[in-house]
Amino acid sequence: MKAAVLEKVKKISIEEREIPKPKEDEVLVRIKSVGVCGSDIHYYNEGRIGSFVVEKPLVLGHECAGEVVEIGSKVKTLKVGDRIALEPGIPCRRCIYCKTGRYNLCPDVAFMATPPIDGAFTEYITHPEDFAFRLPDNVSFDEGALIEPLSVGIYSAERAIIRPEDTVLIFGAGPIGLVTLQAVKAYGAGQVFIVDINDFRLSKARELGADLVINSSLEKVEDYIKDGVDVVFEASGNSSVISQTTKFAKRGGKVVFIGLASEDYIGININEISSKELDLLGIFRYANVYKKAIDLLARGKVDLKTLITHRFPLEKTQEALEFADKNKDKCIKVIVNP
Repeated sequence: MKAAVLEKVKKISIEEREIPKPKEDEVLVRIKSVGVCGSDIHYYNEGRIGSFVVEKPLVLGHECAGEVVEIGSKVKTLKVGDRIALEPGIPCRRCIYCKTGRYNLCPDVAFMATPPIDGAFTEYITHPEDFAFRLPDNVSFDEGALIEPLSVGIYSAERAIIRPEDTVLIFGAGPIGLVTLQAVKAYGAGQVFIVDINDFRLSKARELGADLVINSSLEKVEDYIKDGVDVVFEASGNSSVISQTTKFAKRGGKVVFIGLASEDYIGININEISSKELDLLGIFRYANVYKKAIDLLARGKVDLKTLITHRFPLEKTQEALEFADKNKDKCIKVIVNP
């Protein structure tokens, strides 16, 4: 099989590798679609994200879907020919976090395309049965790959306990901001405002149901959000935005941090948090939402097709990463189709 391998910073090569054999509880998957994530771009450009360092050649890509072509001897729920989306983080299933349902916090999770675990920019991978989810006939492989970022949005909405008629402000209209917009709408939020500096992405937010879009390079957010909102979602990862989030939450409101900043320490108004009695929530990936995400997509409650703007074959994985990195004014989600 062919695999697109990150040899070093800004260098992807196409290698021939042996097709892996599934273990007794695994399936062999022919990969059909892989989304390009910001983390893939970061590893490509920098060779590291925080303490995760690429020390040997690595296959990137973790947003993926494909077709089952072989099953292990103990696989019960899947069969050859099934179309599936793959949840890319495999926890230990034994620690207290796994046992209590918060397996995204498992300290021993093996996550695709996070060193040293290879990802999905390849033709075949093996994957545990219990983290592979069958796709309905009306969901394409490309959409199936984007179940992964959609799960971040749904998990964020659930952590915030979105209620009918909640007012919501989202900072960042990139892929995660746009799936969070759709998730909170699906969970019954009332007015949803979204902020970015990119008009192309803001136009996509308007198309997906945002009640108001604000270009913060041209307008002041406080001119529109005067009395605060019930929930603020920070999906930009911009440190200056993060430090301002609390002032846009109303008294008794919530601030949900989804985007990861490049800095570890960012100033924030502690007195405002206390005097408003705000709840601050961190988001790390997701847990127990893949089936919900697939169901919402299959029932037409969210639209992932409109996020897909460009496609590349496996042989052009490097071009896909470069394009997604340098063309944010005209692309939302780039897909690689092995």
